[in-house]
Amino acid sequence: MINRIRDLRKAKGWTLADLAEACEPPTTPQTIGRLETGMRNLSLKWMERIAGALGVEPDTLVRADGTPHPKVVARLTESGAEALSRETDAVLPTELGGDAPLMVLAIEASMGEYRAGDQLWLRQIAPEDAPKAINRDVLVPRPGGRFAFGRLIDRQGTLVGVLPPGIGQKQQVVDKPAWIAVAEMLLRRL
Repeated sequence: MINRIRDLRKAKGWTLADLAEACEPPTTPQTIGRLETGMRNLSLKWMERIAGALGVEPDTLVRADGTPHPKVVARLTESGAEALSRETDAVLPTELGGDAPLMVLAIEASMGEYRAGDQLWLRQIAPEDAPKAINRDVLVPRPGGRFAFGRLIDRQGTLVGVLPPGIGQKQQVVDKPAWIAVAEMLLRRL
């Protein structure tokens, strides 16, 4: 098995010391370096400690030798596409950081800026954090297993107002939602 600790650490902009300090309990940068390079076995306990520090699932740290993984091969700048000095593993949405779980809304019918076949990745937040999500697209659970989806336009007390993306649709108001999921990334096939 090849581990992805180095790629995940670098994607966060962390040094070996940063990751070592973020582990519970903290460890040494040398230990993290040995785990990254395979000079020390990556046990389940180490996987849990390092994954917890990085904010990812433990199985995200490893992949089979023959399993191809998406690579970041170039970057787009003002002067055009440029090659990277070294390819790196692409960091998946679950590795973007944050402690709250990610969820996906599958778009099956085009509506507003969304097209059929899109996947919208959302991160769950507590209802009291709704002011941080004003003017962002959100998914809000409603009673009876239903949902409200659209732009979060208002929050008053325990009420949240969501404006669906379709033309001419009316605002939906949800009282005391259990959570709110804020859109973080749109995945669209070309």
